[in-house]
Amino acid sequence: MKKIQISLISLLTGFCSFAQSYDFKEVIDLDHLPVISQDRTGTCWSFSTSSFLESEIIKKTGKHIDLSEMYQVRTTYPKKAENFVMRQGKAQFSEGALAHDVINSMKDFGLVPVSVFTGLSEEEKIHNHAELAAVLEAMVKTYVENPAKRLSPKWKDAVSKVLDTYLGEVPSEFMYEGKKYTPKSFLDYTKLNADEYVTLTSFTNHPFYEPFILNIPDNFSNGSMYNLPLDEFMKAIDHALESGYTLALDCDVSEKTFSAKYGVAFIPENEEDEKNGLTEIVAEKTITPEYRQDEFENFDTTDDHLMHIVGKLQDQKGNVYYKVKNSWGSDEKRVKNGGYVYMSAAYLQLKSISVLVNKNGIDKKLKKSLNL
Repeated sequence: MKKIQISLISLLTGFCSFAQSYDFKEVIDLDHLPVISQDRTGTCWSFSTSSFLESEIIKKTGKHIDLSEMYQVRTTYPKKAENFVMRQGKAQFSEGALAHDVINSMKDFGLVPVSVFTGLSEEEKIHNHAELAAVLEAMVKTYVENPAKRLSPKWKDAVSKVLDTYLGEVPSEFMYEGKKYTPKSFLDYTKLNADEYVTLTSFTNHPFYEPFILNIPDNFSNGSMYNLPLDEFMKAIDHALESGYTLALDCDVSEKTFSAKYGVAFIPENEEDEKNGLTEIVAEKTITPEYRQDEFENFDTTDDHLMHIVGKLQDQKGNVYYKVKNSWGSDEKRVKNGGYVYMSAAYLQLKSISVLVNKNGIDKKLKKSLNL
């Protein structure tokens, strides 16, 4: 009986030692500003891409400038409204957009620091766009369904006034660190160039190395993306990070295995490891281009959320993860890792929609293939 007990204990000890809790080591950690919260808004696209631009400013100038996310929201909403109205309601109107919409806004309207444009009234402590979104949606639907069948020329001004009321008026000039700027001259001050940025993606139903418009609901502005084979897409991400460039990420976060609470995202090889993988290393699926395409076309992979890739990590087995800055705050009661998600290579391969990157962070050979 004693021998049996000893054998059983040894067997159980073997099982326990096989399961390994995560022990992450940072490999790359690029300069960026702290994690903040988008609060009760659907404007992750602005938070993630503004964070991306903040890192770009640090790389170019060494300056740490906290950009206004809500300025980009304020200047993008009229474009979304016009798209919906002029398409006579045959388009999506929502809080969502994509990373290139921030670049478009920056090019057209410049940038401002958050100290100049918070998007909050004096009594507000957090962003909550539920009422704003509902009011704007009701307005644009009214313009489309107008029983008079004739669109008033005042509708754009009306939309603008609502945005002024909820978010604030667009500043024509402002003071920053003792100097006067306009949004355009402040853009010049940051040294950013909107023409330096491109979006990369990977899908098998479009020619590789050519741009195309990805048909997803939030691509209201019909932004184009350069299509790469999946292995080159991942190599492009790695090359950018190794060259000191961060990336804005559009990704599906609806999976059970994406967890801000546990701070990890992974694709288990076995379904029964969906829970185990939240706290310990599990075997992951091999992601093929065909599987990635199938998951997108059957709507298992959808355009959910935008975040900011700021580095890479490894676990104790040498598995690669990407350090992804989220915009759901840093309260350890709700999120782990200070608000960052450590995303496995398999998850990024399968569930990413696209990445926005500085062209200077792309390998010369690939730039030539893309005619950049």
